[in-house]
Amino acid sequence: MAADDDDRIRQPSEILARYEAGERDFRGLEIEAPSGTSDPEFRRADLTGVDFTGAFIVADFTGANLQGARFAAANVKTCAFDGADLRNADFASAAIDSATFEGAELAGTNFEGAGAYGYTYRKDEYPGPGGRPTPRRWGDG
Repeated sequence: MAADDDDRIRQPSEILARYEAGERDFRGLEIEAPSGTSDPEFRRADLTGVDFTGAFIVADFTGANLQGARFAAANVKTCAFDGADLRNADFASAAIDSATFEGAELAGTNFEGAGAYGYTYRKDEYPGPGGRPTPRRWGDG
């Protein structure tokens, strides 16, 4: 990895501090906790309206408030979004292969064009139990 690449890698604790200072635009960053640390990552964090478009993220968002968050064209393949509030979030064209969404609030969330294990989600689908594509029903948002 080149020195310039190191400048793009951010830890979740840094992103949280910058978010609390009012920043919302984290497009294109590489975000991951250093291995062997006790960084709580983004668990139960309030990141309403954050923009992670095009970012590469390895993190735990369990129970986080991510209403209106943008993950469009992001790589979140190994992220946990279990129990997170993802209402009106945007995952259009994101890579979500091993991401988990168990018990997440997905009303109004867009997964159109998102890919998982060679499958591309259509406009009215979202990851259901076990990550299986699930058709959105009336009332789901």
